Amino acid sequence: MAEFTLTKDADGVATLTWDVPGKSMNVMSIEGLQQLEACIDDALADEAVKGIVITSGKEGSFAGGMDLNILAKMKDDAGDDPARGLFDGIMQMHALLRKIELAGMDPKTKKGGKPIAAALPGTAAGIGLELPLATHRIFVADNPKARIGLPEIMVGIFPGAGGTTRLVRKLGAMGASPFLLEGKMVEPAKAKSAGLIDEVVADPLAAAKAWVLSAKDADIVKPWDAKGYKMPGGAPYHPAGFMTFVGANAMVSAKTKGAFPAPKALLSAVYEGALVDFDTALRIEARWFTHVLMNPSSGAMIRSLFLNKEALEKGAVRPKDIPDQRVKKLGVLGAGMMGAGIALVSAQAGLEVVLIDRDQEAADRGKAYTEAYLDKGIARKKVTTEKKEAMLSLITATPDLDALKGCDLIIEAVFEDPGVKAEMTQKVEAIIPEDCIFASNTSTLPITELAKASKRAEQFIGIHFFSPVEKMLLVEIIKGKETGDRAVAKALDYVRQIRKTPIVVNDARFFYCNRCIIPYMNEAMRMVTEGVSPVLIDHAAQQLGFPVGPIQLTDETSIDLGAKIARATKAAMGDAYPDSPSDDLIFWMEEEGRLGRKSKAGFFDYDEKGKRLGYWKGMADKYPLADPQPDLIEVQERLMFAQVLEAVRALEEGVLMDIREGDVGAILAWGFAPWSGGPLSWIDIIGTPYAAERCDQLTEAYGERFACPPLLREMAEKGQTFYGRFNPEAKAAA
Repeated sequence: MAEFTLTKDADGVATLTWDVPGKSMNVMSIEGLQQLEACIDDALADEAVKGIVITSGKEGSFAGGMDLNILAKMKDDAGDDPARGLFDGIMQMHALLRKIELAGMDPKTKKGGKPIAAALPGTAAGIGLELPLATHRIFVADNPKARIGLPEIMVGIFPGAGGTTRLVRKLGAMGASPFLLEGKMVEPAKAKSAGLIDEVVADPLAAAKAWVLSAKDADIVKPWDAKGYKMPGGAPYHPAGFMTFVGANAMVSAKTKGAFPAPKALLSAVYEGALVDFDTALRIEARWFTHVLMNPSSGAMIRSLFLNKEALEKGAVRPKDIPDQRVKKLGVLGAGMMGAGIALVSAQAGLEVVLIDRDQEAADRGKAYTEAYLDKGIARKKVTTEKKEAMLSLITATPDLDALKGCDLIIEAVFEDPGVKAEMTQKVEAIIPEDCIFASNTSTLPITELAKASKRAEQFIGIHFFSPVEKMLLVEIIKGKETGDRAVAKALDYVRQIRKTPIVVNDARFFYCNRCIIPYMNEAMRMVTEGVSPVLIDHAAQQLGFPVGPIQLTDETSIDLGAKIARATKAAMGDAYPDSPSDDLIFWMEEEGRLGRKSKAGFFDYDEKGKRLGYWKGMADKYPLADPQPDLIEVQERLMFAQVLEAVRALEEGVLMDIREGDVGAILAWGFAPWSGGPLSWIDIIGTPYAAERCDQLTEAYGERFACPPLLREMAEKGQTFYGRFNPEAKAAA
């Protein structure tokens, strides 16, 4: 079916309409590119055509970018010489957009070309902006909901269809950097003021048609094709330009710590491209884009951060044949930080919320959290007073349990004590409707045990939020042994309502995310007791792409919480609990009153405002630094394997039911090396044979916690990958 159609009117304007069948937003495909070129060739060859307008048949948007399903498998489809195949394919795309840009003009005189304009009804992202950038003028609808930009860097690639080269030549390296290096998407008015687009109008199609009929030869020659062109801000060999690139390199290194391939490749393409003519710069861009696509990181990031994430958000693991379970009225038990955050995000989604606490004052404090959040939004001009009042009216703060009548979902977020939770469960079940689903927000207590307090265990489930609720993108849904499909569907539909990403796991101690996070933090604590520098440990993690190091993370989440979890786990496991030097360190810190950032004293010293001042010297007094310090890679592999082996065991034991959830959950919950695509993708990158061999070496050096799981050993012997063996539709580990 046609993705691009061409119509010609009596005035001599050819309108090329992009409208992909069956899609709510246009995405570019290989067939689409072929159809686009055929339409352009037709219009350029027709003497009756005076100008061309490229627009969209989708209301409110132009295009969402390249079909990432195609990008994800481009390397596999590129033949026996994938690098050459990729490069040739990218250069074909460059040739098409260059054909649009030159529009049939005489190569020497730059005359005789046909004006080509882009008329965008709304959002234009990725190639949805790269295509308009190749036209001679961009008109965008005055649509405040629209977003314009190049977000490719967010999924591990960079604009490779000429967008990088054109934007830098249009805005200069400094002006282009927020869009290229940060993936910033802005509304039309801001896009115009930044120089990204040319006009914001009520009717972009009419404006574009009028412009192409009046445009002169000089209007369609791009600055970089005209004589005497100079790059805004200066080229790299110009004093001002040189300083720009020095600063850009420093910024990229500071933000990525060298862990992400795409920003460095992007900067290389920009720097090298700025030294040569435009067409050579396109070839340089294509080479660096090929380099990024050949890196397994790009495919893993696209798969996890886009394809898998989107599939989970659309209900890939939702039980079949369960009718719509969207929440109408939510009850939240406990108005502390977690309960208040849950109330906030639920009210943001337009849900009626009953926020319960022991007395009116405590309940009001919970509601005040939403008010303070909205006041900040008003100060930043992101929220109106009317929206604030509307949201606050959705939250009823009260100690009266009778207010829960009519709720169809309850989320309990009270103190982490089984007895307290059991008492609340029984009190509330006596009031709520028979068909109401009851969920616990516990982060560590087994759901199956908590469900024993319920008369309706099949309607009892875990919905584990991460803190702070309003910022964290992931919600972990936990099935107890008796949890039914309707409860799972209810939890998934609710998470979709509040626009977060869900994963569904089976019940086990620490579920999935904390099961992986705790060994990661414990391994860091062990290294401190061995005399490894805390600076080395945290920086090793950051160079792997983690947003913060494990020692800083421990301070942020609070040291006494770690001590509490260790004691509770030891009490539950008895003699089976493995004694660890990390516990000794945590208990000692707790005794010293250094509880982390909240107490302005932890592994770091803090000033009165809570700003970190540096690592606490008392640690080195207690645990003197070893001489020599271990190799960076050794530290990194200890940190990585501590986590990924738990992910493998979770899959092996059936806690993880879908490998997509293991990878997406790890990245969104605790920032696991996003460049890797997640723990299971990381093992696929390094190879199961190497992973198993490294397990044996680490086990010999550091102990049984690094023992190779039987599943990984078997896969190593067979030369298997996780994404090869466990296809995305697999419901459980075989």
